[in-house]
Amino acid sequence: MQPVTQKVEDLTIQIYPDLTTLIEHTVDRLHQYLQQKIAQQGQATIILASGSSYTQFLKTFTTNQQPNQKLDWSKITCFHLDEYLGIEASHPASFQRYMQELVADRVPLKKFHFLDSSTLQPIQECRRYGALVSAQPIDLCLLGIGDNGHIAFNDPLVADFTDPEPVKIVKLAEKSRQQQVDVGFFSDIAQVPQYAMTMTISSICRAEQIYCLATGQRKANIVNQFLQQPIAPSLPATILRRQSQATLLLDAAAASLLKF
Repeated sequence: MQPVTQKVEDLTIQIYPDLTTLIEHTVDRLHQYLQQKIAQQGQATIILASGSSYTQFLKTFTTNQQPNQKLDWSKITCFHLDEYLGIEASHPASFQRYMQELVADRVPLKKFHFLDSSTLQPIQECRRYGALVSAQPIDLCLLGIGDNGHIAFNDPLVADFTDPEPVKIVKLAEKSRQQQVDVGFFSDIAQVPQYAMTMTISSICRAEQIYCLATGQRKANIVNQFLQQPIAPSLPATILRRQSQATLLLDAAAASLLKF
């Protein structure tokens, strides 16, 4: 089933009737795109988002391949968007653990570069990771939208549309920290780290293709704000409306407040 497609400024919006249809259709398209990139340049590089919204998506992304659409994962390098500071990689909420279980352990990648959440030198770790991600073109970036409009951990108080650094340390907004509790990563807000490392908006916008996923009724309000409010760091996701390479993926529930 083809999605309902709309445009808001430079951003393409695709609305699907349900999450299953959204995932199946999008994964097939992304597999084809990555195959083409590998055929053209011998490799591909992906930045991946973590979180509950992406769990089923990533499971399908690493398994659902048609016989004539087999990805050569050994030619794909992955990065993740962000990571908490001050927890071990084995922590249940660690994004490295999430990516290890859902991606790196499931397909034979060329490389998955991880941010070190337990580093004692976070500035140096940001520089190391930033140099790695800046050293190559980014073919695909997968994003989500936070309840306060953040992308990665670029919260409204720290978002910078022209950030000179590819990766930086940020203090997490209370709403972002509460979201991690609400989706089950932590039992209470006191357990959520106050600081994180994140790819900046400048890094994200370098990607040749950007896909931003928002699903479920709880995302309906922020999706509506994101598409109506002025483009500004006070609602970081609005920068995607200036990105002609970006696509917003919605299910019917997340799109329920939109009026096109």
